[in-house]
Amino acid sequence: MTSDVVDETRQAFTRIEHTTVADQVRDQLMDSIRDGRFGPGSRIPAERQLCDEFGVARTSVREAIQQLVSLGVVERRNSRLFVVEYLGVVSAPADGLKRQVRELFETRRIIEISMTGLAALNATDPQRAQIDELAAEFSPGLDLRAFRDLDHRFHAAIASACGNPLLAELYGRVLRALFESPAFASILYTSANRREVDEIITRSAESHDQIAAAVSSGDQQQAAFLAGEHLADVERRMLSQLI
Repeated sequence: MTSDVVDETRQAFTRIEHTTVADQVRDQLMDSIRDGRFGPGSRIPAERQLCDEFGVARTSVREAIQQLVSLGVVERRNSRLFVVEYLGVVSAPADGLKRQVRELFETRRIIEISMTGLAALNATDPQRAQIDELAAEFSPGLDLRAFRDLDHRFHAAIASACGNPLLAELYGRVLRALFESPAFASILYTSANRREVDEIITRSAESHDQIAAAVSSGDQQQAAFLAGEHLADVERRMLSQLI
């Protein structure tokens, strides 16, 4: 049986005194990871210790931890918390949902445009056929949950076809962070946004078909261009819904 030991050489966290407690806990933990106080693979203090240092309830600490887990920054091993061994480029924002979605889309755009061009250049014939088949499954009236699953599989297929496993792994982390983001879910599943989401699904069906055709034909420049246009359109529509 192990006991929690306070590391007196480490600077204690600042006690929380304001609203949005979980977000403040998350941000302080993220800052500690960013500046190296908790490096890749290092153990995060236990929930009880974090509650004492922050001066907050365990529910707030758990919510903050869950956000970091969803972003792929922290993972659980045998009920203990650790910083992941390989940290990607995704981080939690300090100033709201809009910045979170924007940062994730910026990162996705930088990776995906080049990755789609590489897929057009490097994909095997079976991979090109798979991408074509997935693109053909999109339709304007697709159910939202079915669309999200198909969208994830389509872009994952392009990632696998790019010929660079490291790039595909990094892209997968960014894509998961976006799809698991509370901000992303709040936009997609809010009834007030239903019309805009339907428009995204309709336009995506056409965009994915065009991207697949460019990849299938080996047109690297066109594939990269279409990927950029598609992401810019989706990002603009999503961010317009965030207050």
